[in-house]
Amino acid sequence: MASFASFVEISRYNLIPLSVTSLCGCPCRLLSNKTLIPTRRTPKLKLNFVFHGSKSVFRVRPTSIYVNRRLITAVARAEPESIDESNAEEEVDQGAVLPTTKDSFSELQHKSSQLRKRIVFGLGIGISVGGAVLAGGWVFTVALAAAVFLGAREYFELVRSRGITAGMTPPPRYVSRVCSVICAFMPILTLYFGNIDISVTSAAFVVATALLMQRGNPRFAQLSSTMFGLFYCGYLPCFWVKLRCGLAAPALNTRIGAGWPFLLGGQAHWTVGLVATLISFSSIIAADTYAFLGGKAIGKTPLTNISPKKTWEGAIVGLGGCVATSVVLSKILSWPASLVSAIAFGFLNFFGSVFGDLTESMIKRDAGVKDSGSLIPGHGGILDRVDSYIFTGALAYSFVKILLPLYGV
Repeated sequence: MASFASFVEISRYNLIPLSVTSLCGCPCRLLSNKTLIPTRRTPKLKLNFVFHGSKSVFRVRPTSIYVNRRLITAVARAEPESIDESNAEEEVDQGAVLPTTKDSFSELQHKSSQLRKRIVFGLGIGISVGGAVLAGGWVFTVALAAAVFLGAREYFELVRSRGITAGMTPPPRYVSRVCSVICAFMPILTLYFGNIDISVTSAAFVVATALLMQRGNPRFAQLSSTMFGLFYCGYLPCFWVKLRCGLAAPALNTRIGAGWPFLLGGQAHWTVGLVATLISFSSIIAADTYAFLGGKAIGKTPLTNISPKKTWEGAIVGLGGCVATSVVLSKILSWPASLVSAIAFGFLNFFGSVFGDLTESMIKRDAGVKDSGSLIPGHGGILDRVDSYIFTGALAYSFVKILLPLYGV
């Protein structure tokens, strides 16, 4: 028999499709269908059946038949095995695809939200840091001390994490807190005294004594991780204070300084330390940005196993961006005057930033965490943002102090 589609006319021409796939010649067999749902609850219904096929139309003369809902239920349930399997499989496939699509949309929405947070907080941090660098003095030092304190807290929490404590005994918690406070005071002491070698040595001696006199069995791992924390989180950042506030010779050739408002310090405000700090900070930001973009675009060769996402291609692009930024800013700020010195300064900033980044990545990898913390939304912890600056300050200060003994050349 030819394939038919059928409709049930209920009351006044309200048609409900029955989706009949085959029509049997046996009068005793019920019509196959998929669904039948009455629109109104009436005990008796007036039914008209109309059949039409692809080749010829077979019409049944409308006949008034009074049936109850049992007949409708019987027709709806007749031959369930004849339901179109392809439609059922399609519905199952749709049911399997919908959760996946929903998950993909949620993931995309989460990434967009993280990107917005990253941009907003990144701009906020950049403006705040730029203002602190321009202000210098106690403003810059106190801001640096606050960052050092938070970074030290994150470092000692990483040392106490399961990934690192599995192979060592971490220092006691009270020692970690005392060391965080000591690290925070180091930049302030640097600004006040100019040199904190004696202070750092004395602090290290006191901390080492406390570890050796503790109850139980002192471990060398406790001593080494604590001493490295004092050096990494406290001593190295102090070179930024030496660079920004210690090199107070005026950068006489800087054009911006000539037009700087007198109320904000005038031309004397633009010192070699300020100019060198601005160039160094800008070069580090350029190195990180260009390395990220270059790695995303053409990165294929892994740089090191410490951080698998970093590539040689990204590092080369980052180096180029860092050196270019250093050269451009040296022309704008008229320091250093020599092109070779500007290129060398860019190289030094780049290698310092990469070394600091990889050092922090190694600590996080041993700790078994992705971020050092969650202080900054979209960025992670404070160490995740300042890792490139930790070693660079010492290198930049040494470059200006030793390799450029005459300011402005």
